[in-house]
Amino acid sequence: MTELATPRIVTRDEWERARAELLVREKAHTRAGDELAAARRRLPMTPMEPATVVGPDGPVSLLDVFDGRRMLVVYHFMWHKGAPHDRQCEGCTHGQSAMNAAVCAYLAARDVTYAVFSSGPWNEIAAYRDFMGWTPPWYSTADSAEVLATRSGGDLRCYLRTGDQVFETYETKWRGIEAMLPSLQMLDLTVYGRQESWEDSPAGWPQDQAGSWWRRDGRPIAQWTRTTEAVK
Repeated sequence: MTELATPRIVTRDEWERARAELLVREKAHTRAGDELAAARRRLPMTPMEPATVVGPDGPVSLLDVFDGRRMLVVYHFMWHKGAPHDRQCEGCTHGQSAMNAAVCAYLAARDVTYAVFSSGPWNEIAAYRDFMGWTPPWYSTADSAEVLATRSGGDLRCYLRTGDQVFETYETKWRGIEAMLPSLQMLDLTVYGRQESWEDSPAGWPQDQAGSWWRRDGRPIAQWTRTTEAVK
């Protein structure tokens, strides 16, 4: 194994003082995040035009996707039409892998339904969902109104239902979706971080291009939990 640069070695007392100094900054960061969340809750909302998506039972309205709950969070999964499983988006696969049934159950306990939209044909996205063993509801937006379109995927949107009217309350993209990626949050706690070239790390720390490690041996990493079949 290649020797890597490491942090300097200090006594336990020195380490605890340095840790205490960082903790002050961490608490300030947490409070700043609370303030942002408070501002987010005060955003205005905008009405949605009627829209239809396709699920396992055929076309359904956006209102139906709420599944009777008051709020809806939708992740837009990038889709490569006609591509095999191993060529689908590694970033979206990374994010979706964390959204298991237990996480969705906790959201549901707060009146929130989580669903995935994708511009791919329903039969293709359903096959991928089943291959990955994912349980959250998925829908195709291939024939939906423009109001549900995104860049190409990777966006996260929040909606509120009041009676029969749907409103959009929030949306984010790029690093804004990191709430779905606990693996990144955990890596941020480690000495080498995410090991990506954009990070401000000391000289000698291992680094590579952002997201380059989300695919291994031709497949998104999460797929290796589902198969041992080599990519052809």
